[in-house]
Formats: sequence, structure tokens, C-alpha cells
Amino acid sequence: MALAVPPDLSDTDVPVQPLARTYPRGLYVEPHEHVWGQVLYAMSGVMWVETPNEALVVPPQRAVWLPPGIPHGIRVVSDLQMRNIYLRPAIAATLESTVQVLEVGKLLRELILGLVDQGPDQQGQEYYEALVGLALLELKRARRSVMKIPMPSDSDRRLVNLCQAVMGSPSLDISFEQHAENAGASVRTLSRLFQRSLGLGFADWRRQVQLATAVAELIQGVPVSSIARELGYSPSSFSDMFRRELGMSPSQYPLGERAA
Repeated sequence: MALAVPPDLSDTDVPVQPLARTYPRGLYVEPHEHVWGQVLYAMSGVMWVETPNEALVVPPQRAVWLPPGIPHGIRVVSDLQMRNIYLRPAIAATLESTVQVLEVGKLLRELILGLVDQGPDQQGQEYYEALVGLALLELKRARRSVMKIPMPSDSDRRLVNLCQAVMGSPSLDISFEQHAENAGASVRTLSRLFQRSLGLGFADWRRQVQLATAVAELIQGVPVSSIARELGYSPSSFSDMFRRELGMSPSQYPLGERAA
């Protein structure tokens, strides 16, 4: 476990603060929050960003917008090369007040990298401010993704533990009964908690996690057969489930999502 240590956010005269970090697979960044807004972007690798009410899977072609004051933790799925920018409160107020998953096109990617890699001292103040302004425009116009997984705000630790275990291993090969036993509760109790806290059953919730996981891997070029096998499906049954839930085949999804 680790705590994220952001840059100095006490200087409100600067519009943004950059952060470059490398996180190893399996690391969990404990929940924390900032008074500034934050754009989380990974050049490579996949992460789950967990907020009090939802979890977001984030592959390299995505970024997460976190408004000021939103508690969030990060679960690292594969080695991450992070490039984040913090927006001072006055600038953050020009973006949404809710958590968003953004599709990162080529221009937005280069703007984020430019803001992190080179500050005003290297570029000159006028150029840097123009870079910040253009980055804000691109953040506002970036397409929003709908791949959000509801998370329990319930204080029952058994349900939270089960949800986190499924996000770590979403395969059909691990039954609800096994998850319940590992969480230290009966199937009946956890079924009731799922309905009360999330408004849906375990199978439906796990399917959302599987779809989000599959999308993240498809975007990275992982073959459909490998994804299906990892999630406990045959290739044909996985494709049928994917098409039924998202209205398109797995091979079609990345093409539509990558359009900037």
C-alpha cells in the first residue's frame, strides 16, 4: 500500500501543477483527496480508479477527471507510467463537478505530456499559458466514456471486499459462492447487500466489470480469444455477451472508441 504525494498545491498563482510517477503492478494507492482538480493519465498500463460511488477502469487511451474534493484510490493492474496534472480550484470549476472518463486523442495526449515534462521555465511564460489554455479546451471537448462501475457506499466491509476481489479477478471461473466464502458472508446475505447498495445482482454487476476489463484490453490490442479465456468464456459466448450488452462485436469496439 502507498499514499500518493502530490506536488505543492499551496501556490494558487500557478494554473496547473504536474506530476510524473511510475507505479508497479499490484500497488494500491490509498483513498485520498485534493483541493485542486486532477487529471489522471497513464502513458502505459491499466488502473482502476475507485471513488466512493463508482470504479473506473482506465487504459492508456483514457484519462480520469477528478473534481476537487473527490476521495479516490488507485488499484494498479499493470505497470503504470503516470502523467497527471492538477488544476487550481478556479480553473477546475470550469470543468464538470462530477467524475468523468475522458477519451484521450493525440493532441490532448501531447498537451498533457508537454505540461508535465516542461514547465514555464523551459518554455517561457506566454507559451506555457497558451499550452494550459489549449489543454483546457481539449479537456472540455474530449468525448466522455460511459464505462463506470457502481461501487458500494455501504459500510459493510464484506461487500466492499467482494467487489474489490472481483475487480482483481473477474473470471466466471470464480463462483459467487467462492467469493462469498472468501468475504466471510453467506450468499444470501451478500445477495441482499448487492440489491440494497447497488440495485442489481451479483451476476449483472460482475458482467459490468468484465465488460470494462474487456474494453481496456481490446484498446491495448489484446486478442479477443485471450480476453475471453481470461474471463472464463469461450470466444463465441464472450462475443455474444459483448454484443448483447454493448450493441457491437468486440472487434468493432476499439475502432469506434479511438476516434478523437
